[in-house]
Parts: sequence; C-alpha cells; structure tokens
Amino acid sequence: MLQARDDLLTVFMGVGGVLVLASLIGWTLRLRFSPEGGNAAIDNLNDRIRAWWIMVIALALAFLGGRMGVMLLFALCSFAALREFMTLTNATRADHWSLVGVFFIVLPGQYYLVWAELYGIFAVFIPVYVFLLLPIMSALRGESRNFLIRVAEMQWALMICVFCASHVPALLNLTIPGYEGRNLLLIAFLVIVVQMSDVLQYIWGKLIGRHKIAPSLSPSKTIEGFLGGAGSATLLAAGLWWMTPFNPWQAGLMGAIITLFGFLGGLVMSAIKRDRGVKDWGHAIAGHGGFIDRLDSVVFSAPIFFHLTRYFWSLT
Repeated sequence: MLQARDDLLTVFMGVGGVLVLASLIGWTLRLRFSPEGGNAAIDNLNDRIRAWWIMVIALALAFLGGRMGVMLLFALCSFAALREFMTLTNATRADHWSLVGVFFIVLPGQYYLVWAELYGIFAVFIPVYVFLLLPIMSALRGESRNFLIRVAEMQWALMICVFCASHVPALLNLTIPGYEGRNLLLIAFLVIVVQMSDVLQYIWGKLIGRHKIAPSLSPSKTIEGFLGGAGSATLLAAGLWWMTPFNPWQAGLMGAIITLFGFLGGLVMSAIKRDRGVKDWGHAIAGHGGFIDRLDSVVFSAPIFFHLTRYFWSLT
C-alpha cells in the first residue's frame, strides 16, 4: 500500500512537472507574441493548459478519496457527459419518464453495481436489461414519431457515457496476484497513455501532418499525426510498465491497443458531432469543449483495457 502511494505521488509529480513546463512555455509565448491576447492559437494553448490543470487536480483529489472518490468522480463525469449527449438528440416530451429513469435510476444503478463488485450484473445491466426496458417505456407513451431514432439515441448515450465510462472505476475491482492495493495505478496508466496519445497526435500532426485521415469528420487528424502520436504513446506506455502488472513489452502492447481504440473512438464521436452540426459537445471546459470531448478516447479504450486485463491477469 505504501509503495502504491509512493508510485502515485511520483506519477502526479511527473505530470505536475510537465504542466509547470507547459505553463511557462504558454506564458512566454503569450508575453512575446500576444501580449494583448489577440493570437487565437496561443490563447487556445493557454486555455488547454489551464483546463489540464483543473482535470489533473480533480483526478488527484479523487485518488486521495480512494475508491469512493474515483467512483464519485466518474459518476459525475458520466452525468455531465450524458446531459451533453442528450441535448443533441431528438428526445421529446414523450420520453420524459425514460429520461428520468436514465439519469436517476440507470446511471446510479450502474455505478452501484460497480461499487458492489457485481461484475456478472454490471456487465449486462445496460446492454441487456436497459436495452429492452427503455423502448418499452417509450412505447407505453404512445408516441411513434421518430421512435426508433429516439430510442437508439438514448441507448447510444447510455452505452457511451455510462456503461463504457464505468469500466474505468471497475478496474479497482480486479484481483491481480502480486498487484494488491495498486489498482489506482491502472487507472492512472489508462488515462495518461490515452490522453497523452491525443496530445502527441496533435503535436505530430502540426509538425509533419500532410495526409488527412477523415477530413469530413476531423480535419485536424492526419496519418502522420496518428502514427507519430500512437508510436510515441506506445513507447510511453512501455516506459510506464512499473505502474502496471505488465512487463515492458506487454505494457507497450496494451498502450498500442488502447491508443488505437481511443483514436477510433474520437473519430466515431466526431462523426456524431458532424451529423448533429456542432463543433464541440459542450463548453464546460475552456479550450477543450465539453466533457465528452475529453472522455471520448477514454470511454472507447476503457472497456477493452478492462477486459484484456481481467482475462489475462486478474483472478476475478
């Protein structure tokens, strides 16, 4: 337990050091090239850095709260993300009681099941039982207009914002021989690798990006940016093997997998935004858009990471 605490402290000191350096660079750039605040690129960079400070501090406080703190943090993130998602759907007054159930029964119910370590139920609660019950509730209201679209949107929102996101705190439930008391580090590993992959893809894309992957979905994503960012994140994951129950090559492989799914998740969520005609999911986080804009890579990679770790390393 003490070793895990020391490792977490090392991780947050490292992340804090990177943020201090980034803040100094942002402050210097603003002082030299945009003293009046007229440079959009520099202003956006500083907004992003400030947002990262807030997110890292929130994660650190959650980790200090232990298992309860992590559960509450991701439950709140799920609530905020679900709210953002539902504002872009075709839900009508006929879906009122379905929405009440989604926010105040299904969401807390899913996190309770994770808290109670009821894997057999939490793994099927939303994909099976809620999947069947939600359309029944909507059908009983008698409104058939856009019925399939409304129900599908609500189920997609639950799968992305609640079911997938709940796999992050579910990592705390895994029993891994020789890794007892260190599961918080698995969450730190997942979040650091996936989020740094996003940052590194952006940097590599700006430096050498030439060929766009899906210009109609995400104009800033390039083949060079993806390969450079994913490769760098894979090396970072291998270097962070000491945080995990994996050896270096296993950590690198896991890093490559979650980086790939995080990237593909970002493309999927971008496609939904373009379909809805919006640039960001929300404006809750200055410089980053909404909660889903920050969680999209994590929620797509979290279930894959959870199940691979559970299958190959965990006893439960």
